[in-house]
Amino acid sequence: MAEALEERRARAALARLMEPSDWVGLALVAALGPVDALRVATGSIGPGRELEGELRRVLDRQAGGAQQSLLGDALQRWAPRVKDLAPERDLATMERLGGRVVIPSDDLWPPALADLELGEPVCLWMRGDLDQGVPALNRNVAIVGSRDSTNYGNSVTGDMAAGLVHRGYCVISGGAYGIDAQAHRSALAAADEADGVTTMAVMACGLDRYYPAGNEDLLRSIAARGIILAEVPPGSAPTRWRFLQRNRLIAALAGVTVVVEARWRSGALNTAHHAAGLGRPVGAVPGSVYSANSAGTHRLLRDGSATCVTDATEVAELAGPFDATGATGQQEVLADHDGLGVEDLLLLDALPIRQGVSIDKLAAVAGLPARSVLAGLGRLESRCLARQDGSGWRRARRP
Repeated sequence: MAEALEERRARAALARLMEPSDWVGLALVAALGPVDALRVATGSIGPGRELEGELRRVLDRQAGGAQQSLLGDALQRWAPRVKDLAPERDLATMERLGGRVVIPSDDLWPPALADLELGEPVCLWMRGDLDQGVPALNRNVAIVGSRDSTNYGNSVTGDMAAGLVHRGYCVISGGAYGIDAQAHRSALAAADEADGVTTMAVMACGLDRYYPAGNEDLLRSIAARGIILAEVPPGSAPTRWRFLQRNRLIAALAGVTVVVEARWRSGALNTAHHAAGLGRPVGAVPGSVYSANSAGTHRLLRDGSATCVTDATEVAELAGPFDATGATGQQEVLADHDGLGVEDLLLLDALPIRQGVSIDKLAAVAGLPARSVLAGLGRLESRCLARQDGSGWRRARRP
């Protein structure tokens, strides 16, 4: 217990001492462990003669000349922050906020972050519905895009996020204006009858503040009904570097990353590139060829970096098999696909698993006229594939 507490304090201190993805600092943790790494970083113990070579081995670099000291430069970089280290205060702040500091040995730690290898954060600061835990990788879809989103981008994002939540997915984004905010709002609105966490916001600042301020109400709702997390401690300001490094966490936590709108140079493209580097599928939503907001998504599609997706069904296909009701039920439903016409298959794909929806909503999602939806629902109901309750129409669960 004492060792675990010491490690938690050390990791909390390292998170304040080092910027995200400080490679020398992360190599120091990998070489010595967090407790001794903190002692070396703060000057409590000497580094020893062999440590520079060990860091270079971890970083896979060739030894340079005597004037090139990775650790020496890093110690000078960290020195101004040493006097401000107060991990007990930071831990107490998170406790007061109803959150906690999560480290890799905790059950709450997302195992998917291990795919970042050396870039895995030293700890995570979390607030929200933590009792339900962070959803598994194959349940998470990241939706990212422009902060100055268009009505088209907002509409696509809203339908996509709601459709994914109805299918049992959790929507991850960055809590920013535009596409991020729309993804979170729609996920929360669709979460009334969903089980588990339905949206997570990955922040670039300390969790003692809601940034941007214009999204404070939204971020408070996410903190109450979902999860917000960051790798920087309370009091940390959002900086360009922290935003860029935050993007790698979004990509690592999500089984699929979808870019709805992005300009030619965009933070959303940075997230997509992180996802591709991790071997995660990337989707991009096509837009108008006259819209600068879609120049980045078209670039991804033209380069072959992303797959074209237009709705939640196509995103779910890109994500691969996942069924919130259990694998057995999914196999039974698939077996009953035989003999269904094209319209019935479209309608079946549009039907949510958990929360019922209206005829008009199904018509919009399936791309069918309302009269065809009504007729198709009758056919699916007769085959025990659809049912109606007080909330609307949904997929029927097999007995």
